[in-house]
Amino acid sequence: MRAHDDDPSAAPASPSSIVWFRDDLRLADNPALTAAVERGGPVIPVVVLDDVSPGIRPLGGAARWWLHESLARLAEALEERGTPLVLRRGPAGEVIRDLVRESGAGAVFWNRRYGQAGRDVDAAIKTAGADAGVEMHSFDAALLFEPWTVTNKSGDPFHVFTPFWRHCLIMGEPRAPLPVPPLAPAHPDPIASDRLEDLALLPTHPDWAGGLRDANDPGEAAALRRLAEFVRDGLTDYPDQRNDPAAEGTSRLSPHLRWGEVSPFQVWHAVMGEARRDPGNEPLQKATTAFLSEIGWREFCYHQLFHSPDIAERNLNARFDAFEWKDADPTVLRAWQFGRTGFPLVDAGMRALWRDGTLHNRVRMVVASFLIKNLRIDWREGEAWFWDTLVDADEANNPANWQWVAGSGADAAPFFRVFNPVLQSHKFDAKGDYIREYVPELADVPAPQVHEPWTLQQDLVAQAEGEDAGGYPAPIIDLAASRREALAAYDRTAAG
Repeated sequence: MRAHDDDPSAAPASPSSIVWFRDDLRLADNPALTAAVERGGPVIPVVVLDDVSPGIRPLGGAARWWLHESLARLAEALEERGTPLVLRRGPAGEVIRDLVRESGAGAVFWNRRYGQAGRDVDAAIKTAGADAGVEMHSFDAALLFEPWTVTNKSGDPFHVFTPFWRHCLIMGEPRAPLPVPPLAPAHPDPIASDRLEDLALLPTHPDWAGGLRDANDPGEAAALRRLAEFVRDGLTDYPDQRNDPAAEGTSRLSPHLRWGEVSPFQVWHAVMGEARRDPGNEPLQKATTAFLSEIGWREFCYHQLFHSPDIAERNLNARFDAFEWKDADPTVLRAWQFGRTGFPLVDAGMRALWRDGTLHNRVRMVVASFLIKNLRIDWREGEAWFWDTLVDADEANNPANWQWVAGSGADAAPFFRVFNPVLQSHKFDAKGDYIREYVPELADVPAPQVHEPWTLQQDLVAQAEGEDAGGYPAPIIDLAASRREALAAYDRTAAG
């Protein structure tokens, strides 16, 4: 950082400010950006790709693709306002220090993050900046309720969702979203920036991202459109359609929230605004409560991350440390990863994940339960696969939800709750539309046989080993037997 001049007659700190964007790739409702603009003087927007600082988890492939596209949209929005986006790669502490020196900035602004490694980096930068006479300011932009503000009567964090969310809801209305601030003229001296292509976020050899491009629309503008469309057209039907993977029944805001292209404050007030416009509409009021509780689960996951930073590696319930996982057979694991298990809903979900980078929440629970409780493969294997293949994979929701399904997390589903993929398929994809979309081998199989193709005659569904052979595989496991074995393993763990 710049040397501090203790002479009271020295010139005041430079009016230039650095705004360090992280998981908040938006201009509206961005407290750090708004505060920097209000400080006056040029604003230098910066993004640092830091996958080398201690404890920072490198992004998975699908997340890197989304980040590239989102940065392109952010850069365009800033350029339209006459302010270029500066891109750098390396340890964030060193990069921010260098940028302060190069630009002569007198202040650095950012929005807070909640993983331990990121907090450690931020704390070190804040300390170094203060020692050098550089203003350092951080803000709440990612959570409606910050983790240290939500505690039980004993002052401890909540471990059960319902009392957690009930407590949040009595803490008062979340603040109103902020408008896009009027950016001042750009810094008079151009600041060196890497090209977006230099960050090497996109797959090239081969380019496997065609499905991601077809299924997703990153960026702040797309996020706000999606939010408006959902509130207008989908909110009332949310409780009835949310579990149907073939329907447009969910908000599809998850990746936009993960990358901060829309804030939870914007979501909250858009949904509540719709509900308040029609207070006598009982279905709308019920839908509002149901949907905002899902935003609450997002908050709950981040609070778990804050209080248990190693949530992606360690069972929150230590009893599960003794659970008898099977050694992950590479062939079996690969069959799950690429949708070749012989169970159509599982396979449709895993192929949707690979193709689109997204996965319907109901199907996420089914495929996770199948891996953990039927194949008895450690939940961490599934968490790692989702980390690499989901465009919305983040360090809170991804491991917290895997631990929820495993029964090892906070307020988790009990281990003996096993999602039968056949029954789930019949119940939530009754016509088989979701299965047929992602498992073309079964495109001509009618319901209800599409849920259990092994019941068809041998000549209708070939028992081939691979898709290239034109067939669909036989089930890789006996559901009933594997369930009994998993529950017996759990009983031994509980007894031990």
